[in-house]
Amino acid sequence: MSQTLYAMHDAIQLADGVVPGFKPNLPGELKTPTGKILGWTAGGGLSLAVLGGLIGWACVAIGHNSERAGLASRGKTAIVASLVSGLGIGVTAGMVMAFYGMTQGG
Repeated sequence: MSQTLYAMHDAIQLADGVVPGFKPNLPGELKTPTGKILGWTAGGGLSLAVLGGLIGWACVAIGHNSERAGLASRGKTAIVASLVSGLGIGVTAGMVMAFYGMTQGG
């Protein structure tokens, strides 16, 4: 095993238990329809974000190897856009809870 893999293994072992076990929950009347909508949207959106990131990395690789700077630049933009969209999808549950709390006066 290479030194990089050893370092990653050690980092994963050190990070075990650092991230709290957060599970966002919606109130009862919103749980069923909103949960389905958020689940399908998040699943589809995250899969498209991953696909966009992979295509972006492929464009960067092809652009750098074939000396097409424009293609590599568009690939880098696609990677950043995929990361931003993935983060946006990740905070959706928190935003729904926040807006629900604001409308309930609590």
